Amino acid sequence: MLQLALRYGIYPTQINSRKRHLIEQAAELFAGRNQERSIDDLRRVIGQLTVKRGGLAKKLNH
Repeated sequence: MLQLALRYGIYPTQINSRKRHLIEQAAELFAGRNQERSIDDLRRVIGQLTVKRGGLAKKLNH
């Protein structure tokens, strides 16, 4: 820890505090990313289905 603190010009207690916080909150951090990824995937699928529906509607109207 001391080497990191010296390298980045911060106190070792800051590193320990942030490490402890990361360990406590890591599950929430990564769960949020998975949720964001799922939302992005759903939006992509909705876009694809919208395009397909538009193409089918044009074929049926002609």
